[in-house]
Parts: sequence; C-alpha cells; structure tokens
Amino acid sequence: MEKQFLQHLYQKHQDTEAVPQTSKIGAWANEVFNLLFPEQAKDFFPSIDEIEGEIWNLGNELKHILNATDQCKDCDNDERAELFKESLPELFRVLNTDVKAIFEGDPAAVSEFEVIRAYPGFKAISYYRLAHVLLKMDVPLIPRILTEYSHSLTGIEIHPGAQIGENFFIDHGSGIVIGESVIIGNNVKIYQGVTLGALSVEKDMANTKRHPTVEDDVVIYANATILGGETVIGKGSTIGGNVWITKSVSPNSVAYHKPEIHVKEKELV
Repeated sequence: MEKQFLQHLYQKHQDTEAVPQTSKIGAWANEVFNLLFPEQAKDFFPSIDEIEGEIWNLGNELKHILNATDQCKDCDNDERAELFKESLPELFRVLNTDVKAIFEGDPAAVSEFEVIRAYPGFKAISYYRLAHVLLKMDVPLIPRILTEYSHSLTGIEIHPGAQIGENFFIDHGSGIVIGESVIIGNNVKIYQGVTLGALSVEKDMANTKRHPTVEDDVVIYANATILGGETVIGKGSTIGGNVWITKSVSPNSVAYHKPEIHVKEKELV
C-alpha cells in the first residue's frame, strides 16, 4: 500500500468534522414522531407527566447531537433545545393539516390512522417539516441529513430550505424532487415523479431563488417538471402529467401535454 495514500487517509480522518451517525439522528426524529403521533409507535405514554418528560428528553437528545457536531462548537445548544421544545405545538398543528389533506383528498384512504401509519407522502412531509424547524433555528447540516434520510426511506426528496404551506398532499410520491428555494402555498397536491427544480446549476447561484413558486390550491400531476426561480404556478391551476414548464402559468389555468398516440390493430396470422 502506498504511504502517500495512507497519509492522505490519515489526514482526512484527522480533519473531518465529527457528526453523529445518520442512524442516530434518524432515530431521534422517529422518537419525535412517535411522541406526536402514537399511531406510529408501539409504546404509549400513560400520563401527562411522562409526555412532558419525553419532550424534555427529546430536547436533551437534540442538544447532545448538536454538541457532538464540530460545526456547532460555538452554538448555544441549550437555547436551541428550548426553541425546539417550544416549536412542537405548531409542528403538531401543521402536520395535522397535512394528515387531513391526505385523508380528504385520497379516496383510497380509510382513516387518518392509516395516513399517519402507512403513507410515504406523510412520512416525507414529517421529516421535511421537522428539518425545516431546525433549519430556521440555524442548525447546520442536521436538517439536510434528516431529509436525505427520509429520501432513502420514501424516494421523495424535499430540501429542508423549501417553504411549504399547510394542507400539503403528496400522493404516491416516488421520485418527487422539491428544491431548496421552492415556495409552495396552501392546499397543494403533488403526484409522483414531479420535479420542482432549477433551470441551471451554476455554483454562483447558491444564494438566489433558483426554484419555482407554486401558489395556493394547485394540483400537479405525475412526472411534471417545473423549473426556474421566476416561474410561478398561479393559484388554482392544474398542471397535467409529463409537462415541461419554464415560464409562469396564470391563475386558474390548465397546462397539459398532448401526446400523439397511434393504435394499430394486430394482423391475425
């Protein structure tokens, strides 16, 4: 083995910032969701005091995760833990609007319990909303780890920096990509394979709005691609499947792709 290679690896191990394992961060997030939604858990808290104690434990675990992250050496992690605990009522409220939107919008949904326990769209939204809370608290790296952990579980990629309103419904969901500077209003429904992305990926655009805005009450059907920071999908619009959009769509519009399909009868031999 070449010593230069070994030296390179050694130096990398000395210089790499310490961050807890993704599995540990994901386990903490799951504890948050199990508290907020016992439909996902096998253990239940039999008293208010125990629920309050679990909230304290979650804040303390978050503080330990942040303290173990070199990027947070100068952070006030006690304050962050308190802010996280204070954010839980609003996080719970908004996630319940998502549960309601999915249950009321999907004829196949039998109950809200089923949505919470079994729907990958709700799982992806949950991780995103928790990650977004942490991002707004200026927590580094951990929000992105959470959403990528969710991506590995659900096939749905939502950047924690996206701004997403209430009553958000992801139907089916596999292959959805929602970029960092996306803005989504209230009562929006998105199907599988949708991309809300950037027109270009130059590094000098990192601090600009590169991704589209989707206003209230919009439905975006499967495999639609909507690109660009100046692209706005107007309120109440319906975006059909397989469309490619790089310009704004007026409110209450229908955008659709019109393929030409030919059907030919087989010749019987």
